[in-house]
Amino acid sequence: MTGLERAEQSGGAFAPLREPTFRRIWTASLFSNFGQLFLGVGAAWEMTRLSNSPSMVALVQSAMMFPLVLVTLPAGAIADMFDRRRIAMTGLTFSAICAAVLAVVAFLGLITPWLLLLFCALIGGGVALYSPSWQASIPEQVSRAHLPAAVALGTISYNVARSFGPALGGLIVVIYGAKAVFGMTSLLYLPLLFAFFLWRRRHAPSRLPPERMDRAIIGGVRYALHAPAIRTALVRVLVFGLSTATASALAPLIARDLLHGDASTFGVLLGAQGVGAVAGALFVSRIRDAISTELAVRTFAIGTGLALVAIGMSHDIVVTCAAFLIVGACNILTVAMLNVTVQLSAPRWVTARALSLFSSAITAGIGLGAWAWGEVAAGRSVAFALVASGIAVGATALLGLLMPIGGDQADTEEVPLGHEPAVGMALTLRSGPVVIEVDYDVDPERARDFYAVMMKMQSMRKRNGGFEWSLARDIADPALWTERYHCPTWGDYLRLRDRFTQADIELQTQADAFNRSHQGNRVRRRLERPFGSVRWKADSPDPQQDTVSWMAP
Repeated sequence: MTGLERAEQSGGAFAPLREPTFRRIWTASLFSNFGQLFLGVGAAWEMTRLSNSPSMVALVQSAMMFPLVLVTLPAGAIADMFDRRRIAMTGLTFSAICAAVLAVVAFLGLITPWLLLLFCALIGGGVALYSPSWQASIPEQVSRAHLPAAVALGTISYNVARSFGPALGGLIVVIYGAKAVFGMTSLLYLPLLFAFFLWRRRHAPSRLPPERMDRAIIGGVRYALHAPAIRTALVRVLVFGLSTATASALAPLIARDLLHGDASTFGVLLGAQGVGAVAGALFVSRIRDAISTELAVRTFAIGTGLALVAIGMSHDIVVTCAAFLIVGACNILTVAMLNVTVQLSAPRWVTARALSLFSSAITAGIGLGAWAWGEVAAGRSVAFALVASGIAVGATALLGLLMPIGGDQADTEEVPLGHEPAVGMALTLRSGPVVIEVDYDVDPERARDFYAVMMKMQSMRKRNGGFEWSLARDIADPALWTERYHCPTWGDYLRLRDRFTQADIELQTQADAFNRSHQGNRVRRRLERPFGSVRWKADSPDPQQDTVSWMAP
């Protein structure tokens, strides 16, 4: 499909708004994003009143970001296992309550620097619980053709608010104080909460019970590590976040020290960054159709670097605002395009976990970068930190030489295998470990090609839930190869079978094409350490013959 054909099929940047559910939630998200930005401006400026330390000011952003690192991955696992609508509503409710409590504490005059950081972290925790459920539910609200535009609109929602929110928030701080901003943040979460309440999502529960939380998290991490497109996107966005954190984290100090302004100047700078982000997000689909994601990300890294150097050297608000606009456009285009890469590379069963890892990577990068560049600014100067940051982000373009971002993603539509494994023992979902062995009779002349395909098979088995994968070749009969891997339990093996995508089926077909023996059963499934499958004594009940039930309830 050509770029023009894809553009016609997608229907433009605003096509996803034709979907009622997406339109309602997207519109309501504008209000919550205003509230979140009001909180950031109010908390950052309040910290300049409570503390003269640049590092404490930078920690406001870190406090709002680090919960996204700590909570988002478990939240992604919960979103994959349960109803995403309910999880999103829970996170929004928690953030609204915490913002309301912070407003009360501020009105009572009890706020301290560390208490402010604590509430910023709690509110960020609620947002972290909400975010994976929202992002993973976007494909349920729009068609696949509209997905890149829908992801871009999600960033536009935030950045439309960022275009005006910081300036408006700064004005509110000047007139009414930070405590009024905290109260407004709580109220502005309510429209989005109501929009999710109106969404009549059809939750299709799995035929298997939910995984344990620890295994669900491990499964999500293993999938990302063994999926090259997702792994590359995570590394690239982490490094990008580390190097570009200065623009937002040091914006209050840029306004105060370099431009000699006040809270409204701070709001104008973030507003300029938001305008650039909105303008950039409108072109996500067009840029994806016109050039490769790799070339785009490299270009945006260089553009961001030059803009940060300009901010560090400028004392003129017009020049600084223009540079902030470029930073906003380049940042949002980079994050949106990498986000689309993850969305299109992850099957439904792990989408929320993959997106939560993506969110964790960008927020970890920004959070750590905010702290590190804040220390640099405290030790040297704000201008020095900005120039150094610009050089660092420009250098990230070289990462493309080591970890290039792939082109079109594979088909991640889940496909039923159409047959059930033969079982001659009484098993429960907790029975295990289970060993799976698959034999291949391969012409020795084609051994090298077969081995190359099986290396891809290794990644597929591991990301779907297999452990200890190995490939052995018979010494006496070089044509006989045996693939072997473990699953912790019988339930984990059944989940692995449910996770096959069309791309996985195609890879299995490639491997099977090398097999010359198409007769008989080539697959062996074995219960390792089968203590519960045999009788301890001759007079013990036999689960195969007696009335004792060994099956899962």
